[in-house]
Amino acid sequence: MLSVSRLSAERADRPLFTDLSFALNAGQCLHLRGANGAGKTSLLKMLAGLSTAQAGEITWQGKALAAWGDDYYAALHYLGHKDGLKDLLSPLANLKLAADVSGQALSEASALKTLAQAGLIRQSDLAVRTLSQGQKKRAALAKLLAISRPLWLLDEPFVALDQAAQNQLGEWIAQHTRCGGMVILTSHQALPDAIQNIIELDLSQDSAA
Repeated sequence: MLSVSRLSAERADRPLFTDLSFALNAGQCLHLRGANGAGKTSLLKMLAGLSTAQAGEITWQGKALAAWGDDYYAALHYLGHKDGLKDLLSPLANLKLAADVSGQALSEASALKTLAQAGLIRQSDLAVRTLSQGQKKRAALAKLLAISRPLWLLDEPFVALDQAAQNQLGEWIAQHTRCGGMVILTSHQALPDAIQNIIELDLSQDSAA
């Protein structure tokens, strides 16, 4: 379980949200909503352990994030506004590199199967810098399938994807939660129908903006 207790954050001395609390259990998807500047991206970064709040606590499986160390990072996928890809490498090389860094074995055959699921089999050996924005997003999202981690933190994952790719990502998220995984995402777009067991959290209601 991921738990947030009385979390408060600010940016440039302006409060984003205060006294924010929620819990996410296995099999659930939390949809963060709110106007621009409400703190959605800031909250995701805090949940990913990339920044700290002014007050409050985040716990994973009952322990504070600081107590987990690198073991917490090994439990999550964080996809921010940047795709995290190396432009000079191919989607295949990027995927295998990500698996190597995570310590999970990934054969070339398995990597190619994942890229085929992501609709990138024809682009598997092309340099990422030559791909369209949608193809880059799919290359980044392929890590969700190739590397098994229980917690997905996704910041606007549907941006740059066509409708078919959005629906496919929705199926991936649905499958992940059906298998006991957890997902927290932001999106200004309507979520695909495949995603079930959604908890809605509107940060605008907690924002001082």
